Amino acid sequence: MMRFREVSIVRAKFTLGAILVAGITVLLSPTLLKAHHAFAAEFDANKPITFKDAVVTKVELINPHSWIHVDVKMPDGSVENWAIEAGSPNILLRRGITKNTLKVGQKIEVEGYQSKDGSHRANGRDLKLPNGQQLFLGSSGPDADPYEVARPGVDTKK
Repeated sequence: MMRFREVSIVRAKFTLGAILVAGITVLLSPTLLKAHHAFAAEFDANKPITFKDAVVTKVELINPHSWIHVDVKMPDGSVENWAIEAGSPNILLRRGITKNTLKVGQKIEVEGYQSKDGSHRANGRDLKLPNGQQLFLGSSGPDADPYEVARPGVDTKK
């Protein structure tokens, strides 16, 4: 009888611990979900951007999205600094973009979609290096294949 009581106490403690962990997870989930956004929440598919001869000023390979900062010469001669959102470092690595691919001062061509708020931010789609190599930035944009972004190298068009 004593052994049964000890097992019951251990089970009760385990169940209580599992409930506590589940409760904490539920409380934190809205915050975690809010930190990640859908393309349509921030970017406008009707405002495509293309920057030729954009000069890289900073590269941030961070989660959940990497950022490429570029100086863009505008038609009036002024220079604007833009932040281009890209995929996570893991997705970029699978696409051939490493910490050595982009260097400060390097000229690149980038295509994507401007932010809805009109700020100098864009969701990047394609990147063209000075040697002509074209790379996909892991965009979650309107023409991105969700299967290809999530599972690169897998033929989803069978």
